[in-house]
Amino acid sequence: MARVTVEDCVDKVENRFDLVLLASHRARMISAGAAITIDRDNDKNPVVALREIADSRLTPEDMKEDLIHSLQKHVEVDEPEAEVVPSLSAPSRVMSDTASEVQFDRMTEEDLLRGLEGLVPPAETEEEGE
Repeated sequence: MARVTVEDCVDKVENRFDLVLLASHRARMISAGAAITIDRDNDKNPVVALREIADSRLTPEDMKEDLIHSLQKHVEVDEPEAEVVPSLSAPSRVMSDTASEVQFDRMTEEDLLRGLEGLVPPAETEEEGE
């Protein structure tokens, strides 16, 4: 019976190697508890998977996507790239050399720690006032 099923499946999935991959993946899914779409008729999971493919109950494209997704360890998410926003400042020929150099205030780690030590939590300040 499996030979006839394989012959019927070749129409749906032309490459026999792809057919084996898809049918074995579907058979593993059935073993894991996936619902079957046809009557079992006392057949084993690989034969049921081949019969589902032969009856076009499952599309090969969907099964390929599911197989690929099951084998992926790291799924890469496509995120939109940040757009470059043009500057709204005056043209560069109008700006002087000193104005074009941007400097930011720098704080050392020690200055940051001294500043944090000076902060008092709000709960302590309320208790001191009472």
